[in-house]
Amino acid sequence: MYNPKSNVAEEFISHSEILATMEYAEANKNNRALIESIISKAEECKGLTHREAAVLVECEEPDLTERMFALAKEIKQRFYGNRIVMFAPLYLSNYCVNSCTYCPYHIANKTIPRRKLTQEEIAREVVALQDMGHKRLALEAGEDPLHNPLEYILESIKTIYSIKHKNGAIRRVNVNIAATTVENYRRLKDAGIGTYILFQETYHKERYERLHPRGPKSNYAWHTEAMDRAMEGGIDDVGIGVLFGLESYRYDFVGLLMHAEHLEARFGVGPHTISVPRICPADDIDVADFKDAVPDEIFHKMVAVIRIAVPYTGMIISTRESQASRERVLELGVSQLSGGSNTGVGGYADGNETESQQTAQFDVSDHRTLDEVVGWLLRLGYVPSFCTACYREGRTGDRFMSLVKSGQIANCCQPNALMTLKEYLMDYASPETLRLGLKVIAEELERVPHQKVRRIATENLAKIEQGERDFRF
Repeated sequence: MYNPKSNVAEEFISHSEILATMEYAEANKNNRALIESIISKAEECKGLTHREAAVLVECEEPDLTERMFALAKEIKQRFYGNRIVMFAPLYLSNYCVNSCTYCPYHIANKTIPRRKLTQEEIAREVVALQDMGHKRLALEAGEDPLHNPLEYILESIKTIYSIKHKNGAIRRVNVNIAATTVENYRRLKDAGIGTYILFQETYHKERYERLHPRGPKSNYAWHTEAMDRAMEGGIDDVGIGVLFGLESYRYDFVGLLMHAEHLEARFGVGPHTISVPRICPADDIDVADFKDAVPDEIFHKMVAVIRIAVPYTGMIISTRESQASRERVLELGVSQLSGGSNTGVGGYADGNETESQQTAQFDVSDHRTLDEVVGWLLRLGYVPSFCTACYREGRTGDRFMSLVKSGQIANCCQPNALMTLKEYLMDYASPETLRLGLKVIAEELERVPHQKVRRIATENLAKIEQGERDFRF
């Protein structure tokens, strides 16, 4: 019953189709002729099917794997250049009524302190994030109709957008909250959110139901069909992802790409972003309890294949991953990166590391400050970008994708990245990061393809140095 255009979860994420795909990939993992033909197709930058991508992940030929990695780097450079979009998570509340067995927020956990930020506390968090230099946030909250109703989320978004401190401003709020109704997605859209993000956790229905024994999230269909309702509610930038390690990576890798295919087939535009978190320790969660944890070499290959399978989709990596792992996946396809992150409730303004860790959703592996991350990216040859222009100019959904596919996005993204980096350097950077950043801006400015755009960007960069802010193409 596989039907990518269906609005029924078990039809667009078909268990039988995933099993057949896994069997096909296993049977063809050494089929050089087939693998070479798939790589050749990927070189056209029009994407791959879930079956083709599954074959590449299973491939055991070292030289062909290296070709995949090289192609992933090439495709990333073609569509995203060397820009890396920066963001930070903001946890509003860890109250939750679900019983997810992999998350310390589960309702049965009596050791974790429960906390919900007031609007005044949110304002302090936002000021602290602005003082770091952040312009883009990912809002996080547990699912609890009493403590965290949608009205609380909407009020929090309004508070975040209202705070202006010195030269700071949050210009885009992405939202990662539980599945809800079409009407509520309309309300989130009206509140001015950027991307609606929801991780599937696992696409394996039976496994999903064991991992979510109680609570609203236990309804597999309601959760899996959430992106359809979000699209119907007018949110055309949605972000999907799985938590690798909950189920066989082979199964969830195929399900993830089937979900992307479904959104493309039904709405004409795939996911704006794909996140690739891996299970990691947290409060009363032990990764040893999850036998499907993914080793680095497989994880890196999946990132590369996702990049060549869905070349127009942004990819996100969080501070769950170590500095070394993040460095590897950046070159293989990741285009968005969190920096200076705190996964505790109230962790930015309080400055209390112990208390912050007690309310954290997961352990952070990369503890560097935002400035340290920015400096690291600059030394690696990347352009840290704090740009939010496309969202603010209405370039979302199919409008954004058409610009990416045509290559015209470079005339917006490259100068916008440089101008927002210049803002960061002038307002927040350490002397060494400032030195590195100014050098990179001078070099990258010459790579802006359109002469008129380059001239205007040059003028705007000079104005930023004189104290003006918020230019965008």
